Amino acid sequence: MKKIIVVLSSVLLMSLYACSGNSNANATTQEVIQQKEVIVDVTANQFKDLIAKEGTILDVRTPEEWAEGTVPNAEKINYNDDDFATQIERLDKTKPVFVYCKRGGRSASAAEILKEKGFTKVYNLDGGITAWMDEGNEVVK
Repeated sequence: MKKIIVVLSSVLLMSLYACSGNSNANATTQEVIQQKEVIVDVTANQFKDLIAKEGTILDVRTPEEWAEGTVPNAEKINYNDDDFATQIERLDKTKPVFVYCKRGGRSASAAEILKEKGFTKVYNLDGGITAWMDEGNEVVK
């Protein structure tokens, strides 16, 4: 009996692990755009395709991190600022927001705040600027 439980537990854990990645990793840019969710996690390559369209690129890292380089044309609003939620109010809620941080944690939290504030579409860069640079994409200082 114990052996069956161990095997079933292992199978369940492997299934959960396999499903935990970015489910949009193999989606085309058009498929990503057509998703109904307000917040969509995207790969660095999808992010690159998407930012070519109209919208706001939002870097939510710190000023020290910005000095290391940003995605070209990014708006900079520090997620750690006390008035982050107020600062994002100046952005156009009807246009997509393409948000990123260093690895994806702060930008995921920022995406939730953007959604709560009424933004209609938020694309979160899975893996952050680290994934962006790993793909050889341009950064500006």
